[in-house]
Amino acid sequence: MALAETQLYAKVSNKHRSKSTSALLESLLAKGFPAHVAQKALVATGQKTIEDAAKWLHSHCNDPTLDDPIPQEYALYLCPTGHLLDRLQEFWKESKRQCGRNRAHEVFPHVTLCDFFTCEDQKVELLYDTLKRVGDNFCQCFPPSISLTLHASPSYLGFFIDDSHASVLKDLALAFSSEASALADCHVKPCLKQFHLTLAHKFYPHHQKTLEQLAKCINPREPCQWVAALYSRDMRFVNYQRLRALFQYKPQNIDELLINAGDFISVDPTQQRGVSEGWVVGTSHRTGCRGFLPENYTEKAHESDTWVKHREYVFVTALRSSLETERESNIKLNGEAHNLSMSRSGTKVLSLQLPVNAALRRAVLVMRHGERVDQVFGKSWLQQCLTADGKYYRADLNFPSALPKRKDSMKQFENDPPLSCCGIFQSRLIGEALLDQEVMVNYVYSSPALRCVQTAQHVLQGLKLNQKVKIRVEPGLLEWTKWEGSKVIPNFMTVAELAEASYNIDADYRGTFPLSSLVPSESYEDYVSRSSAVVKQIITACPSKGVILIVGHGSSLASFTQPLTGLPNRDSSALAQMVRKIPSLGMCFCEELKEENKWQMVNPPVKTLTHGANAAFNWRNTIVED
Repeated sequence: MALAETQLYAKVSNKHRSKSTSALLESLLAKGFPAHVAQKALVATGQKTIEDAAKWLHSHCNDPTLDDPIPQEYALYLCPTGHLLDRLQEFWKESKRQCGRNRAHEVFPHVTLCDFFTCEDQKVELLYDTLKRVGDNFCQCFPPSISLTLHASPSYLGFFIDDSHASVLKDLALAFSSEASALADCHVKPCLKQFHLTLAHKFYPHHQKTLEQLAKCINPREPCQWVAALYSRDMRFVNYQRLRALFQYKPQNIDELLINAGDFISVDPTQQRGVSEGWVVGTSHRTGCRGFLPENYTEKAHESDTWVKHREYVFVTALRSSLETERESNIKLNGEAHNLSMSRSGTKVLSLQLPVNAALRRAVLVMRHGERVDQVFGKSWLQQCLTADGKYYRADLNFPSALPKRKDSMKQFENDPPLSCCGIFQSRLIGEALLDQEVMVNYVYSSPALRCVQTAQHVLQGLKLNQKVKIRVEPGLLEWTKWEGSKVIPNFMTVAELAEASYNIDADYRGTFPLSSLVPSESYEDYVSRSSAVVKQIITACPSKGVILIVGHGSSLASFTQPLTGLPNRDSSALAQMVRKIPSLGMCFCEELKEENKWQMVNPPVKTLTHGANAAFNWRNTIVED
């Protein structure tokens, strides 16, 4: 171990540790993780979700430094957003193309308020509180726009912040550093010199003229909303080079490093002596493991690529608020002013907020079904709900209150399970969210699986379209038949049975793939071919503008979007790994660019739905007998 690292270990291990009461931490502790390891995982992922922290812990299970008490380093930056950021990023890209990389390319556009400082993992939440409190205190006096003046020298190019505005930023930095130092017991040093936003740094002198010409194309008065953001980095790798893996590499020897495409690797330039030509030794950011890897499998990455964004404070200035008020007051309908915060009845006014092109485009929303009963209660769920004479009863509130009637045996539900009550609630919630976002669903297609039909039905109820848009049951949307646990195609409810059970089914629709055409344990190639054919047929059958909703299975998110976007198909093992990561109601959204004759994948119109588990509870066993 290096001397500096040894001293660092000694320094941080002797500090007093306070107990965090974070709900995220408590959830990880309940899963059996040690407190210091759980805190490290939360800090390493920005303390956002349990899923992120658990994934980090799983990836770092072989990390030899997992128990080491080394804290992260934190910095407070003031970052531009909006049109100004767009212009700055254009400059970044063009300056790199014309003049090559310089030191400024290592980090995104920012103004440094407080440079990097260390903070113990269990006290990081105090930094979040400080940022919020200081931001609130300065929100009213924060300048509506910040004056920027271009400054150039043989080794530096950037915008200097005028003194009148710099004084506010100085006070902001001082307030954060003072309060954070006191509360979190760390030494935070504010930046009190000339506040600046760097455009280029440590470049070749003969590039200065070109860089200045590019910089003069940036209008510093572009609309901008400033954000104070707290970032962290791993202090062990501050002076290391960063590489990004282009391809997967599987170790051939015990001292080699497993990398996946997209992994970041930290490489110490001083430790590469004696390494075979074409190889480097580095540490994976994803796993924490160290080993040799082929250098031609990687490309150079930026310093900030491995940083973690924790929290931010958005300064909503008086100028921006007045502009929004003016914009709202100028939007008129039938000669009368209307408020953009109208209820759902004012759909025409609300649609004015959307880009015109987006409202005219065709789109496909592919959605996984909601929570199914066997997902919660296991494959024997039906046995738990049958009386001695074979009648269904609700053994738990998460079981459906009743099962739809079908002509064949109730036992068929074992291979074609319904949604749980939570699954029904999830589906309706997604529909309501789509309604709030003014998403216009014109067509709905569903896998023949009951859970998918029910999901489609309840999404439509949330959208208030259940009496207007009918569900087209398409057998070709069924998941890969090799994954069917029964090794046969389940006996799905017929269209007539679904209609009798009050599901809004399009009885006139004839599927592209009849149920009789599906075979058990089809090959992966056949599944890929079927998926491609059915989604293309759906697109052809739905020419009008608006959203086509496809409710399917976990694999649907890849198998139905790849033929549209032209992305390569995954192999079967990669597909299986991907499906494990897709939750109930997971979504992908593809938008048609008709003028370019292609489709692109974009963010879904609504947020994801995240919730925790709720285990079965027996009061007698827990309260009385314990």
